[in-house]
Amino acid sequence: MTDNTTEPRRSFGIDVGGSGIKGGIVDLDTGELIGERFKVLTPRPATPEAVAQGVADVVAHFDWPGQVGITLPAVVSGGVARTAANIDHGWIGTDVYELFGRHLGDRALSVLNDADAAGMAESRYGHASNEVDGVVIFLTLGTGIGSAILYHGQLLPNTELGHLEVRGKEAEHRASSKVKEDNGWSYDKWAEKLSEVLRTYEALFSPALFIAGGGISRKSHKWIPLLTNDTPVVPATLLNTAGIVGAAMAVDAGLRV
Repeated sequence: MTDNTTEPRRSFGIDVGGSGIKGGIVDLDTGELIGERFKVLTPRPATPEAVAQGVADVVAHFDWPGQVGITLPAVVSGGVARTAANIDHGWIGTDVYELFGRHLGDRALSVLNDADAAGMAESRYGHASNEVDGVVIFLTLGTGIGSAILYHGQLLPNTELGHLEVRGKEAEHRASSKVKEDNGWSYDKWAEKLSEVLRTYEALFSPALFIAGGGISRKSHKWIPLLTNDTPVVPATLLNTAGIVGAAMAVDAGLRV
């Protein structure tokens, strides 16, 4: 009897965050992790060398010999970190491929912004978004507003829509979930502010869909029905694995930003 089963297409992703460095093996056919993810604490201070060693420790935990995708809470362009959010400012100007190459050896690498990676993963594997014909805008609603813009799965890297001004104030200072918490707003009040931001994005990009991520997306049933913008908004479905999955996708596609 012939065994027609095939091994899943595998890749490896690591998501560097302000508190933890998380990684795992990803089944690229399903967007699911193969086995459990592994996490080490983000070092203090989160300097480039210290974080790169943490990334190497995660890879070594799995004894993974192949390609590795890595997200950073930073804008990455031309292989250089241009900003630094929740990590040491020493990252600014760092050649990320030289850095991680020294710690991970001769293997294929892809390093990209964390919101971009999560957006890629949600666009391909999210329950409500992978059949969308048009522009998809993924937003992480947390301390700030992270963003990723995709068209038919193709990423426009390093968008910073949270810094776009809406009536004289940055969008993330007007409608992030932190602003809601800091002001003690009800969901109704916050939805009013967020709708204003989303309408601004609609006017500029004419999206077919918004995907809302971040911790507050877990309570999306309490606020998505209150939004008054025109474009449909759906909650993210991959939650805390999106960055890992997107990083694994990026390196498999040979993405270098």
